[in-house]
Amino acid sequence: MKKLLLGAAFALVASTAMAGSIAGPVIEPEVIVQQAATSSVNQHIIPPAFFLLSVAAGLFLL
Repeated sequence: MKKLLLGAAFALVASTAMAGSIAGPVIEPEVIVQQAATSSVNQHIIPPAFFLLSVAAGLFLL
């Protein structure tokens, strides 16, 4: 009987020890990185411009 009570007491202590605490979880703040514009030139216009330039050069050489 003593062993049964001792085992129940250890099980109760172990289960509450593993359950955690009443305090809320610690959540680190999310870091948001904003990319600054490095150039005032629109970089999306350069590839089509090169394409049109190469097509014009090809038509000129024909």
